[in-house]
This record gives sequence, C-alpha cells and structure tokens, in this order.
Amino acid sequence: MTGEPELRRRLGLGDAVLVGLGSMIGTGVFAVLAPAAAAGGSGLLIGLAIAAIIAFCNATSSARLAARYPVSGGTYVYGRERLGELWGYLAGWCFVVGKTASCAAMALTVGMYVWPDQARLVAVGAVAAVTAVNYRGIEKSALTTRLIVAVVLVVLAAVATVAFTSPWDIPQSLAIGDDATVYGVLQSAGLLFFAFAGYARIATLGEEVSDPARTIRRAIPLALGIALLVYVVIAFATLGVLGPRDLASAAAPLVDTVRAAGAPGLAPVVQVGAAVAAVGSLLALLLGVSRTTLAMARDGHLPRWLAAVHPTHRVPHHAEFVVGALVSVVAAAVDVRAVIGFSSFGVLLYYAIANASAATLSRAEGRPSRVLTTVGLVGCVVLAVTLPVGSVIAGSVVVAVGATVYLVRRR
Repeated sequence: MTGEPELRRRLGLGDAVLVGLGSMIGTGVFAVLAPAAAAGGSGLLIGLAIAAIIAFCNATSSARLAARYPVSGGTYVYGRERLGELWGYLAGWCFVVGKTASCAAMALTVGMYVWPDQARLVAVGAVAAVTAVNYRGIEKSALTTRLIVAVVLVVLAAVATVAFTSPWDIPQSLAIGDDATVYGVLQSAGLLFFAFAGYARIATLGEEVSDPARTIRRAIPLALGIALLVYVVIAFATLGVLGPRDLASAAAPLVDTVRAAGAPGLAPVVQVGAAVAAVGSLLALLLGVSRTTLAMARDGHLPRWLAAVHPTHRVPHHAEFVVGALVSVVAAAVDVRAVIGFSSFGVLLYYAIANASAATLSRAEGRPSRVLTTVGLVGCVVLAVTLPVGSVIAGSVVVAVGATVYLVRRR
C-alpha cells in the first residue's frame, strides 16, 4: 500500500443516503416478495417486520462502527479490529463471495426485463456499463444512483397508487391463515433481509464519505427508514391485490399486481422500472464489493495488485475490473431466485460479526445498547439457519472453504 494514492472523501449526507437506497430499493423490491411469500404465506408481513427489526439492529451497529473506523472495507475492518483477524477475514469473505453472486443475479434481472431471449448477453453488457461508470469516480456513481433512485421511486409510487385504488377485500387479503408457520415466517424474514442489506454499501464506502463520524451515523438509519417505508407500502399493495398464493407463484410480482389491479397498460412501465432498479442495485453493490476487495488486498488476504488506486479518478480500478469480470462469468450460470437465499446466508453472517464487533465498543466509543447488539447477533444467526436448506448448505461450504484458505495461508 506504500506510495498508493488514497480514495478521496467526496460523498455528503445526501449522496451517502442515495447509495444505500440504490442498493435497497432495487432488485429486491421487484424480485424478493415472491419467494418470501412462498415461504411465509399469509405471514409475509410478519416476516417483513422481523427482517426490519434485525436490519435496524444491524444498521445501528454498523453506523457506530463505521464512525469509529471510517475506511473502506466495512465489517471486514470492524471484525479485524475488534474480534481478531480471522473474524474480519470471514466477514470479508462472506461479503465478497455472496455479493458477487448477488451482482450476477441483478445483472440477469436487467437482462430478463430488457431482452429475455438474450438475458445473459444483456447482463454482461450491464456489468460492463456499470463498471465503466464506477471507474470514472465516486461522483459519477453517486449522480447515476441519484437518477436511478428517482425513476424507481416514481414507478413504485404508480404501482402503489393503482393497487390501493383498486377494489380488494383488505381484511381477507391480509388475514393470517394456517399457511403461516413459525419456520416459514422466519425463512421469509431471512429472504426479505436480502432487500435490506444495502445500507452496508454506505459503511464500505467509509473512506470516501466526508466527515464520516457524523455523516455515516445519520445516513445509515435514514436510508434504512426510507427503504422500510417503501417495502411496507409495496408489500401491502402486492399482498392485497394478488393474495399470498398468487404472489408466491408470480414471476414478476409488481407487473402481475398492476395487471390484476386493472392497469395492464402500466406493465411495460413497471418492467422498465425493474430493469433500472436492477442497474441501480448492481452499481451500488459493485462499489461495495470492490471496496471490500481493496481492504482485503491491502492486508494481503487477496493479491496486493487489487489494492491499486487510480491516481486520477481515485478508485480501486484493479478491484473494480476483476470484480466486474467475475460477475460477468457468474451471470452465465446463476439463477435469480436461488441466489437470493445464498446471498442472504452470507450477509446475515456478515452482520452477525458486525453486531459482535459493536458489542466490544466502550461507551466512549459509541457502543449501542447491549440489547440491540444481542438481538441483532442472535437474530442474524437464527434467520441464517432457517433459510432454504440448499442455501444453508451452499453458504456453509463457502464459509468452510474461506476458513480453510485462511488457515492454510497462516501456516
């Protein structure tokens, strides 16, 4: 790292909030409601509430830690500094591997909405375009995210308006039935957590945020609060119009919602909104993955070549190109629905480490409530193990491989 230029602090409060929103109000709101409804049934809204509570705990812990350690890397840095090198490494490993798969899923979502017959080709093109934007500097990424979030919010507002002005039986549509089991509701919460994980992007960009001690602590809860409001409104709208059974089987829940609500002419607009949202999530996620890769490369856990920072644009250009290339390759074989569970498993472990790290802070360092860190830690572990069995197995194998690599390197 000696002699390398550093990243530049250019993001203010508004841009930091928008980076988080670009991650949370993206592919998740268009894709995660169906598998979550399949798991939780009529208890979907309870699952959403559980996911929101745990996300709030995680967000608070992350914000306090990010203010204390305002550098790139997020929980990789916090775990390393507070719990030891192994825990930091595992957090970074879970994040990079899980989120690389998520990026591929988001790129494929763009392809499926823009040109279904050539979804893979479009996905690769989307990754290349987003990587090019990120390469030009964090300001260009923030500007693009600002435009994307505006478009997506307008589309979602239109969906909610159509849904709530259509005739539907509110008590019957939202009633909790026998299909809602404890295990199913917890599994739906774990899947819905996929949608709330975007505030981590703010923390991983800590080295590029101006006045991080103040900005990050405000940006993370603001972004989460806005995203939660949007998800509650859309969950009510889709569940009310389609019902839990039709929502669970919907390939494109929001498109099916506007059609069932009597506005089929709005379906193409929603499809465009979904593609734009996926691009926004992809842009913000690639930012986060490349910055965590940068931090791990600086410490020698990844090839140090990846720690290079461009002298003009002040971005980790080697990391961005490599992550973009890997995402393009994975997009050729990934399944959107399956990867949601896999990604959620890795991210939940990532935040479990964040809560454990925050619990070690002193009062002078801004330690959150013990209750909050405990609920966040236990909640993350519970949701992780109640995800679909295939996701738990795949995630466990990935963690085991990462731990083995670390131990071999240490020896």
